[in-house]
Amino acid sequence: MQRAGQAATAPGDGFDCISDDLGTTLPAVAEELLREIKKTFQETAQVPDKLLLALKFVFGPIAVPALDLVDRRSVTRVVSPSGRAAYQVLGSSGRLYTCYAACHFCTCPAFAFSVLRKTDSLLCKHILAVYLSQATGACQELAVSDQQLANILLAEEDKDG
Repeated sequence: MQRAGQAATAPGDGFDCISDDLGTTLPAVAEELLREIKKTFQETAQVPDKLLLALKFVFGPIAVPALDLVDRRSVTRVVSPSGRAAYQVLGSSGRLYTCYAACHFCTCPAFAFSVLRKTDSLLCKHILAVYLSQATGACQELAVSDQQLANILLAEEDKDG
């Protein structure tokens, strides 16, 4: 039984967004919904309407665009030999955004405005697309060298600074 205030975690569930550190986790209801989507998808190879409605309820207006990004297979996990990884999402505008799922961060302007500044959203559509692509197995994988991953991360820093 889960006590109030505890994050629901399941070891080895494959979500980078789920952590034992309460400071970097999604609210428990969002984590549980993503787990349920993953479980149901593994069993039936589809996401039922009731879970899609729950997704819309929990994440609001970003749910449908995030699902569209997943359908278009726009999410790529970029992993280096050292085991470090980041996600890149090809946005609907054609721009490539880097997402850090473990800390729920994206380089897109919507994240900076809606999540960080206004705090009216839990996530941007790109990060939600990362979590949904993990749940449905729709995430592309790209192996790069440690130097290439560093260049990807530094290129994002240069754009921001």
